[in-house]
Amino acid sequence: MSKLASGQAIIQEFESWSKKKYAEDGDPIGLQVGSLNKKINKVMTALDVLPNVVDEAIREGVDLIIAHHPILYRPLKKINLDTEQGKMIETLIKNNITVYAAHTNLDVAPGGVNDMLADALSLKNTKVLVETFQNKYKKIAIFVPATHEVDVREALSNAGAGYIGDYSDCTFSSNGTGRFRPTEGTTPYIGETGELEAVPEVKIESVFPEDLQSKVIRAITKAHPYEEVAYDIYPLENESEKLGLGRIGHLENDMTLEEFASFVKDKLGASGIRIVGDLQSTVKKVAVLGGDGNKFIHAARFSGADVFVSGDIYYHVAHDAMMEGLQIIDAGHNIEKIMIEGVQKKLQSFMQDKRYDTEIIPSRVITDPFQFR
Repeated sequence: MSKLASGQAIIQEFESWSKKKYAEDGDPIGLQVGSLNKKINKVMTALDVLPNVVDEAIREGVDLIIAHHPILYRPLKKINLDTEQGKMIETLIKNNITVYAAHTNLDVAPGGVNDMLADALSLKNTKVLVETFQNKYKKIAIFVPATHEVDVREALSNAGAGYIGDYSDCTFSSNGTGRFRPTEGTTPYIGETGELEAVPEVKIESVFPEDLQSKVIRAITKAHPYEEVAYDIYPLENESEKLGLGRIGHLENDMTLEEFASFVKDKLGASGIRIVGDLQSTVKKVAVLGGDGNKFIHAARFSGADVFVSGDIYYHVAHDAMMEGLQIIDAGHNIEKIMIEGVQKKLQSFMQDKRYDTEIIPSRVITDPFQFR
């Protein structure tokens, strides 16, 4: 008998990565159409939700579409079934297909759209281009019997604790003696009711981003053998984790702008590109930002980028970039399609870990409105 994930379980896991609070104010993310209160046989990841994508979802027997671009980006005052958008929404509802959107929160998320683009361009030592969110850190100290030290440390790491820079599984352990007296009505893992116990215990300390606190506590509570888990949580003054839009990094090997433009077109699967700058100039430092990059050219320039890779660049914005000495490769908004397989792989990993039989498939239809000749 197959074990299917619920829509709620899928989105809960997805939002533990692409958190809603990462989104820009006013971004209409989240549930767009339908219900998540159902079992999901098949999920399709997509950049856009258009009639041809909906037709594909119907052919493939999809129950849930997870898209990057919201279909309700511009608020609807009515659903007119005589319009193409109205007909599409009607088709989704009649076929019981739920649509969920993750937009700027997926752009900002570590490992999200902008990191996918940076990885595809083989950028090294990447940093956030425009900071939009700070995630403060906390420290947790857990007291556990030595027999379960490994289990609790693994639970901490699996919940996202213990990351310091590029190092994972960072913990510190110290030995001591735990004392407690189980009272009436308790079922102690160690000791007898009414008797004072002294138990060799290990104090495990680790750090975690504060938005993972609930997940960390659930993980250690599940792994810990005691009825009542003893732990302390402290706020830290350490530098916060900085998240945001775009990435900036260095190429492993210098290229001319002309060579790099061809490289971008190939690696990001762009049908065509527009270039601003001297084709024979040297490119070492690259800024990349998925989607509309117009309001970020100054950030790219101030970051020291030789070239800014983005989309939808306006004519006069290109002039501004030229005057500031910033070169641009406009590879189009559609390069964000990189998220289709990126999110598919992320969710497929979750299904395997939880032993769900829910299938995750990538959309294959073309949604780029532009053609190049």
